[in-house]
Amino acid sequence: MVKHLRAALVLLLAMTLLTGLIYPLAVTGLAQALFPRQANGSLIERNGRVIGSELIGQTFSHPGYFWSRPSATTAPDPKDPAKTVAAPYNAANSGGSNLAPSAKALIDTVKQREAALRAANPAAPAEVPADLLLSSASGLDPDISPAAAEWQVARVAAARHMSPEALRQLVAAHVKGPLLGMLGERTVNVLDLNLALDARWPMR
Repeated sequence: MVKHLRAALVLLLAMTLLTGLIYPLAVTGLAQALFPRQANGSLIERNGRVIGSELIGQTFSHPGYFWSRPSATTAPDPKDPAKTVAAPYNAANSGGSNLAPSAKALIDTVKQREAALRAANPAAPAEVPADLLLSSASGLDPDISPAAAEWQVARVAAARHMSPEALRQLVAAHVKGPLLGMLGERTVNVLDLNLALDARWPMR
């Protein structure tokens, strides 16, 4: 009995050290040595100040910027911790709305988003890309589809008093292809695009 118990304890200790200490430290050390920027969150800095991450979306509402995909993340209500309030791109509470496609709340929300988008983009094509109407499963998606970026070109160009064709060229330059050429879809990182937009055509 004691012999078996000792063997079990030794195995528990060995596996705890291996998987709970040695392995995490080794992986962290390799990540910091080989991919320090990615390991630290792919942060974007301007003038020594962190303004965001390439991995987490942000809310943009000014007509002179490209807008991100909707986010359904929430946070505790400051007035009542038992309740929650909308908190777009809250990395501490990643998740989608969990509403079924047939849910009235989701249908009403999509209709409201579509109406707001059309009102802000009267010169845009009739069909609104789905990723501008529906939140992602994580609620943190930093990317939109090239079609969603193209749909917003007229509004952004008008707000910045610039050529739509020049803006389309900027969008095209920021389209990222599928991973390894075959995994995933073509995407546009909204924060990267808006930073490039400010750098080339500052707001008046």
